[in-house]
Amino acid sequence: MTVLSCLSACLLLLACLSAPARAEEKPLAERLGYRADDRLLIIHADDAGMCHSVNEATTRALEKGIVTCASIMVPCPWFPEIARYAREHPEADFGVHLTLTSEWQFYRWRPVAPTGEASGLLDKEGFLPRGVEETVLKASPGEVEKEIRSQIERARSFGIRPTHIDSHMGTLFAGKFYPVYTRTAREMNVMPMLPAPTPEIRALSRQFGIDAEATAAALKKEGFVFIDTLVTGAGGDTLEERRENYYNILRNLKPGVTEIIVHLSMDDEEIRHIANHWQARWNEYRIFTDPKTKDMIDFLGVKLIGYKDLRKLFDRVSR
Repeated sequence: MTVLSCLSACLLLLACLSAPARAEEKPLAERLGYRADDRLLIIHADDAGMCHSVNEATTRALEKGIVTCASIMVPCPWFPEIARYAREHPEADFGVHLTLTSEWQFYRWRPVAPTGEASGLLDKEGFLPRGVEETVLKASPGEVEKEIRSQIERARSFGIRPTHIDSHMGTLFAGKFYPVYTRTAREMNVMPMLPAPTPEIRALSRQFGIDAEATAAALKKEGFVFIDTLVTGAGGDTLEERRENYYNILRNLKPGVTEIIVHLSMDDEEIRHIANHWQARWNEYRIFTDPKTKDMIDFLGVKLIGYKDLRKLFDRVSR
């Protein structure tokens, strides 16, 4: 290479490095049509379909509260009820809560895929395993892929048009399942919930054997969309404690897109016999259907969005 051609190459490299960022590299808020310093909030209810109590709380919170979207557990007994609601309310923002565990003592469910194709997803009682660790140890990526594809297909066959997918108990973020999760999302054209590699996410990902930074960089090049901050709930034994913890989260939201995951139920006999922490679900329902919470969000200038908004970006790159 001549000195001149070498110099030209160096100048070209410098020009590339100093060039404006591509549109997809803009802050997520800007890509959604907002200012970079706007605070956008997704309030996402997990576990729809789990039981009637959760279904009722979720639909009420979508209609009368400030929950903006939810995801549905397809293998669960009360899935048909929430599927009917989704058909009758096509404007509702529902995803599929891909489910590979069945954690309660007596209230259990089985895989959607035929048993012969999901043997690694069965515990000794014939149900999905109770915990993430058991699922990771026993199930193969191939079995997991068949199961999550079956769950998405079943949701669609019931008339649900999922805006996104995510993972019950985070099982699909385990190292050997994560590529299955993202590949299935791409091939079935449904947006996966993906959190940006914040310090908290990087630390958690290392436990699952994932280099969150490198993985996110590679997936972004393929057009996958990452939310800026993920909040998986707030502690607090009483309603007042939990409310104040959530309000502190709201007061300290950073610019960009934050997703808060909530778990809702009514206060009834059904949920009391299923979940030992039913009181937390009932408290979260009360917090996120309380007009005072909406007033605070409005006062803070926080803008509520859902996965329907994010889905537009995913559709743009997945065609």
